[in-house]
Amino acid sequence: MTLPGAAGAAERAGISYLALGDSYTIGESIDETGRWPVQLAAALRAEGISLDAPRIIATTGWTTDELDDAIDGAEPLGQYGFVSLLIGVNNQYRGRGVDQYRDQFAALLERAIGFAGGRADRVIVLSIPDWGATRFGRESGRDVARIARELDAYNAAAREVCAQRGVAFVDITPVSRERGVEATMLADDGLHPSAAMYAEWTRLALPAARRMLSP
Repeated sequence: MTLPGAAGAAERAGISYLALGDSYTIGESIDETGRWPVQLAAALRAEGISLDAPRIIATTGWTTDELDDAIDGAEPLGQYGFVSLLIGVNNQYRGRGVDQYRDQFAALLERAIGFAGGRADRVIVLSIPDWGATRFGRESGRDVARIARELDAYNAAAREVCAQRGVAFVDITPVSRERGVEATMLADDGLHPSAAMYAEWTRLALPAARRMLSP
């Protein structure tokens, strides 16, 4: 059986793409074209890699278990030539422990690999950005140093799980911290990324995606 996207570029109409996540994948507070999965697909097409517009399963506020439930509730998803996963910020925001996150993230990653036809080399994971570095975070009254420590622990767990399964892990957290408070990098709500910040994430994810999908 041939996976979607497994044939050469000249033989396919496009590589199918499934993007799983939360507000950072759906692009809360910005236009659809600014979402990082949409930008990534466009960047790859500009390089001659025929990646379809993403099928997105993501909603603002979802935790790992809520994303898992949403996948269960979706129509049969079938298989895709490329799958991305970015999830966990709401686990941290709600004060959940890193061990629970690791277990639930690992289960979601297994599902993502399954959607990619069992091909771990067709799955990409982005790290959780640091919402404490945003204007909203700094004005929230919460301990931003603690937010950073907890997110570092979450991301370390996700990176370890990805390494065990041979899945590409793209660390976008540093740029979220370096530029997170800049007005141009924020949506109007002062919390979620703007299209310009998502462009930075796309730039960081592009090399790994290119390696996976180049014919």
